[in-house]
Amino acid sequence: MGQADGAAGRLKGEADEPGWEVDPDDDWGVAVVATVGRQLKLRREAKGMRAAEFGEAVGYGEDMVYKIEGGKRIPQPEYLDKADEVLGAGGLISAMKEDVAKVRYPKKVRELKKLEAKAVEIGVYECNIIAGLLQTPEHARALIGAAQPPYSPDDVERMVAARLSRQAVFERDPAPSIHFVLEEAPLRRQVGGTMAWGQQLERLLEVGQLRNVTLQVMPTNTEAHPGLDGRIELLKFPDGTAVGRADGEFNGRPTTDPKQLRVIELQYGTIRAQALPPRESLAFIERLLGET
Repeated sequence: MGQADGAAGRLKGEADEPGWEVDPDDDWGVAVVATVGRQLKLRREAKGMRAAEFGEAVGYGEDMVYKIEGGKRIPQPEYLDKADEVLGAGGLISAMKEDVAKVRYPKKVRELKKLEAKAVEIGVYECNIIAGLLQTPEHARALIGAAQPPYSPDDVERMVAARLSRQAVFERDPAPSIHFVLEEAPLRRQVGGTMAWGQQLERLLEVGQLRNVTLQVMPTNTEAHPGLDGRIELLKFPDGTAVGRADGEFNGRPTTDPKQLRVIELQYGTIRAQALPPRESLAFIERLLGET
């Protein structure tokens, strides 16, 4: 297969797969991609294949082969699968896909996912959007796609995948205790159109009925409360430690300081007390769903 074989047989290059660059500030990601690239190069050379020959065999241009081997580009999963087959690696190259997939996720998302995976209790209050842990793919895609300046289509999909990957927390065993407080206004905003809005409300009802999840709605016609400055997150771990963040406190930065955590816990507790009880909250969402 060569580049002269027409569009169907054209070798892939950077123009075909934008957005797979390595974040230079992500030390772990840089190390993973460099290691994978080095292994690919060593196995290719041991096989006696030139870069151009190998690229043609896996469907990529020679320049992309050099960039992937040099740790400058994140290889696609199918690239690793084809490389495994061409180089006869017996699954060892394909096995790298898990770590490489994580590199695609932004560093801060990976770190948050890691914390959520260890937490025994997770509390989230969202002021202006539906919490990321609760978003459907369509809702997440519409929100991320609305950013200005806009992200590239590939970056949008990358960020959607990263956000959705955090939802594995619902499948953990033993399950953590998770509670959400969502404002009424974002629930009424028809992000992505009527159909996507309805699917998002259905997702909230589905998650809200899980035995380890508590979902509450904060009505718009309520008194002022401590969450009006923005998002609050609170995670507690098996060893008794915790980490919290509140947009309106401590410059919005995560904190593990016991005194600061008490402030965040007090604010979150007050918000939960002012919100509708869980059963009334689900009934509220069901009524919204009836309006779709």
